[in-house]
Amino acid sequence: AWRMRDEAAQRAGAPGDRLTNAALVGFIARNYLSDERGCWYFQNGPQRVYVNLETTPFIARTDPAQGLVLHTGQPLGTPSEAHLTDAGGIVLRAGQVVAQVDDRDAAQLLQAFELDGRPAAIEDVMAWLEGGAGDLALRWQERGIAVGRLAADDVPGRFGFVRRPDVQ
Repeated sequence: AWRMRDEAAQRAGAPGDRLTNAALVGFIARNYLSDERGCWYFQNGPQRVYVNLETTPFIARTDPAQGLVLHTGQPLGTPSEAHLTDAGGIVLRAGQVVAQVDDRDAAQLLQAFELDGRPAAIEDVMAWLEGGAGDLALRWQERGIAVGRLAADDVPGRFGFVRRPDVQ
């Protein structure tokens, strides 16, 4: 969700107020870009409004018609990479897009995980994440995508983006 952080929220380190105006949210989504450093912003006329990322540049939700849809409203596309983080996040790459699956949808996507070619129970996935053996894969549109382990703190470096543009 997009949030507006006024000066008081920034001073307090608060997350800010959730934006609910559909026109404003749509404007931000249409103008959401990254610069040459990997910092994400939305273009507002001549001004760039940089954003702090909680996890990845995009968040994906499951959608019955489109598979996975980004928080900007665009379909994710076919993932080429899948990772589980030590914090329990599912991170996917499709083309140049890197997205973490929304926590509310992770359980649904976990149903598509296989361990050594067989459907994986959540306990199997958690054991694998903690260093267990076997080949974990995400079954997506009739193909298996190998799943890798990744420390949550290593996600920005692995995919070339900056979570906090003001802390470089």
